[in-house]
Amino acid sequence: MISMNQVPKMLIGAGAVLIVVGLLWMVGGKFFNLGRLPGDIAIEKGSFKFYFPIVTCIVLSVLLSLIFYIVRWFTKG
Repeated sequence: MISMNQVPKMLIGAGAVLIVVGLLWMVGGKFFNLGRLPGDIAIEKGSFKFYFPIVTCIVLSVLLSLIFYIVRWFTKG
């Protein structure tokens, strides 16, 4: 059970993680074009444009699942 004293610490930690991820995304976006991976669906016909980043979604899902698994594994106790 999470006590009320742990909630602010968790929010600060989550904010710090989001800041780091945002900075890495901003800097790494120049080298790794996330959102335009091979396998993403892009259709352009005239003025119609459709883009569905299916491979990007799968990669992010796997990474987030791995991160949450590791966090759960370390906080088990």
